[in-house]
Amino acid sequence: MRNHITTSRLASLAAPFAVAFALTAPLVANAGDYMNEHFWSAQPEGTAWVTNYGECWQSLHGANDLEPCVVAPAVPKEFTVRLNFEFDKYRLENIVNDSELQRLDDYIAQVQDTPVREQISLTGHTDAKGSEEYNYQLGKRRAETVQEYMISKGIPSDDIISVESRGKLDMLPDYDVFSVQQRRVKINAEYGG
Repeated sequence: MRNHITTSRLASLAAPFAVAFALTAPLVANAGDYMNEHFWSAQPEGTAWVTNYGECWQSLHGANDLEPCVVAPAVPKEFTVRLNFEFDKYRLENIVNDSELQRLDDYIAQVQDTPVREQISLTGHTDAKGSEEYNYQLGKRRAETVQEYMISKGIPSDDIISVESRGKLDMLPDYDVFSVQQRRVKINAEYGG
């Protein structure tokens, strides 16, 4: 008799679990199909779409007619424009290597093609001729020239967060301190939202 009571109690305790399982079994059986057809997984290549966060996604078992993901190359965090300015000059018409403007144009196009917004800092440099104070001002004018040029090519002015000068303080070690190679503008990019 005691065995019968224990079995009956166990049966009465298990009954709600059996009902719950019976009700959820169809949901569990369809979960695989639901997940395969309605969820997406990250994929680096193939037919995919790009989220607002710049992530590339592809359906596991979905449509095949989506636009392919194209991952834009990241803008370098540091880029030096070797616009070798004539002595004591800071305008673009006073550079001795016009081909360097093409490098700057390529950089600007790369900034415009990336999905993220860069915060750009410009730093002007000079050679060692002249006083520290004078060279500081000259380096700043060179950086401002690059700023004006970038804005004229479509970079939003709000994206250029600082324009400064190091004057003759940060010399390139591979060149003479009086070399035209020292006259340059360094661009730094931080990635914003």
